[in-house]
Amino acid sequence: MAALLTTSELAKALGLSLRSVQRYIAKAQITPALTAPGGHHRWDLDDVHTQLRELRQRTNEE
Repeated sequence: MAALLTTSELAKALGLSLRSVQRYIAKAQITPALTAPGGHHRWDLDDVHTQLRELRQRTNEE
């Protein structure tokens, strides 16, 4: 299993601003691999790529 990323690390890896990633989270368009008891998310980059690809496909179909 690949190392899980913090939300800031995820934003950097995706080339997005932290605020953009936070918007995706707020709209439940991406879901974390893990949420710690304190509410901090951890992300699997490959999984997020898949989620974003599926989101684009759904958006294009609408």
